[in-house]
Amino acid sequence: MKDSNFLKENNARHLWHPMAHPADSLANPPVIVTGGEGVEITDVDGNRLLDAVGGLWNVNLGYSCAPVKEAIARQLDALPYYSIFRGTTNDAVIELSFMLKDFFAPDGLSRAFFTSGGSDSVEVALRLARQYHKLRGEAGRVKFLSLKKGYHGTHTLGASVNGNANFRTQYEPLMPGCYHIPAPYTYRNPFNETDPARLAQLCLAALEDEIKFQDPSTIAAFIMEPILGAGGVIPPHESFMPGVRELCSKHGILLIADEVITAFGRVGSWSGSRHWGVKPDLLCSAKAITNGYFPFGAVMVSEVVAEAFENDKTGKGSIGSGYTYSGHPVGAAAAVACLNEMLRLNVKDNAAARGAQLFKGLQDLKDKHEVIGDVRGGHGLMCALELVSDRQTKTPIDKATIGRIYQKTMEAGVMIRVSGPNIIISPPLVLTPDHVDAIIAALDHGFTTR
Repeated sequence: MKDSNFLKENNARHLWHPMAHPADSLANPPVIVTGGEGVEITDVDGNRLLDAVGGLWNVNLGYSCAPVKEAIARQLDALPYYSIFRGTTNDAVIELSFMLKDFFAPDGLSRAFFTSGGSDSVEVALRLARQYHKLRGEAGRVKFLSLKKGYHGTHTLGASVNGNANFRTQYEPLMPGCYHIPAPYTYRNPFNETDPARLAQLCLAALEDEIKFQDPSTIAAFIMEPILGAGGVIPPHESFMPGVRELCSKHGILLIADEVITAFGRVGSWSGSRHWGVKPDLLCSAKAITNGYFPFGAVMVSEVVAEAFENDKTGKGSIGSGYTYSGHPVGAAAAVACLNEMLRLNVKDNAAARGAQLFKGLQDLKDKHEVIGDVRGGHGLMCALELVSDRQTKTPIDKATIGRIYQKTMEAGVMIRVSGPNIIISPPLVLTPDHVDAIIAALDHGFTTR
């Protein structure tokens, strides 16, 4: 490995970073992370930081999960790669599919289609939704509905159902046939409604109106995150996702749950759909499935959708989607070990307990610091602070100020994530009460000394 001087000299010079402006990365070089242990990361200068970002929502078991690391090493020795395209498979992926069938049984999902990550999973789910309707003789069902503020990856079809202009504007025109409804976002919404239950009903009414406007017979699927993540951690009222499920069933529309973030315990339940008591038709997963140690994802498929494909006699049920690394044996071995460890530790319960502690601590910070306009969370270890320069007008904070808060919080020993006017907190699910206290203290320092 090159020394620290080399790394600093070449930081961002020959590498374009995702979700960043190349010029900004040159002017403000990224933090160089060189190590990880437990729930902490270490930078190139040896500073240890509690990782309140959890890698990128995915390192649920922290950086020292020996069972997953050992499973990867064993699989690399046994079979480092082989394709699972038609005609071949591998032992690890067969075992994983069986485990996922059991894990997602309460969600009504029993088949797995493996991918390389979250964006891939979304793309495959959207494609399968259209194919499902074609198999059933409803080829006109090609449109997709989704939520404003929702995030569904960066492939062109996923970006087309994204509800955030940051991921759309510079890449338009995107795919036709994608339409959006207001998100149940109590802090900012077109209805000027702050009551979560009433807002949920208004958004559901908007969804049904859009379904009727588009003509239900033209709509393939509605895709949503059970709790919106990258859009700023927006938890809906408990009535919202069940209401979406009811409308989709009523009009013959598939419900795709984008659980790239919410699956595997982050929300205090094993899945976001289960958290709200909903059974989706398709579920997109990735991230925590391997604890971030290997790029891997899966689309889980319900029995109803599976039957349409498996009972097809025309040949039109042949799936024309897949990736070189679909069902990668090393990724599958990592996922098997990761699932076993998550279940052994029952991380969902710790996520619920620590999430409640974190949410309360963030609410206390809002009482102390005027710059905090809204605190969102209350469902496991997914929380966000929306910062404003004026609480009355809800004017978003400027980039320079939130940048200083980020820097001061990091100097106090905690890594956080800044996304627009939001500070997003998504730490590993193996957090202790002391870790939560440290996050709150570092944020308090950041707001006080900015």
